[in-house]
Amino acid sequence: MRKSEIKRKTAETDIKLKLCLDGKGESRINSGCGFLDHMLTLFAKHGRFNLEVNCKGDVEVDYHHTVEDIGICLGQAFNDALGDKKGICRYGNFILPMDEALILTAIDLSGRSMLVKEFDIKANKVGDFDTELLEEFLLAFTRTANCTLHVRQLSGSNAHHIIEGVFKCLARALKQAVSLDKDCLGEVPSTKGVL
Repeated sequence: MRKSEIKRKTAETDIKLKLCLDGKGESRINSGCGFLDHMLTLFAKHGRFNLEVNCKGDVEVDYHHTVEDIGICLGQAFNDALGDKKGICRYGNFILPMDEALILTAIDLSGRSMLVKEFDIKANKVGDFDTELLEEFLLAFTRTANCTLHVRQLSGSNAHHIIEGVFKCLARALKQAVSLDKDCLGEVPSTKGVL
């Protein structure tokens, strides 16, 4: 089964995360940050991943450690659940409209971590969520998922729409990348023989 369970405890956060790649989009999210709960819930729904996240973080400081460490755990969970990556499509891409915002995401589950991002969010906060934490989440995710991720905002002015578009678009691209390619089951999708 393509599942993973991650536990991470530091002086700043205590996280338990469960992921099933072949799910129905069901989620139970309790990060301590309402906006992040919303983003992870729609991420699970749009990727058809079953996702459970329980985090106790130092939210009295701010949401930085919580957001970054959940990104770390989510990336680890994808990497673990994929195992040797035999039979996966490996690549995924999606263009997603979210009202006036338009987001492009492309991902390669290459075994090499890199984030290339281009977004312009004018607001500093959505509610009490610092918008700069979007980049921190994506950086943490790509490092531990060992993937190459390109995220580009093609249009948009509303910070909530832009960030929500990124999470939905990432989920849709990941759904493609982790899906099984019936023509190559049992094969690693690389001339190197490993990813």
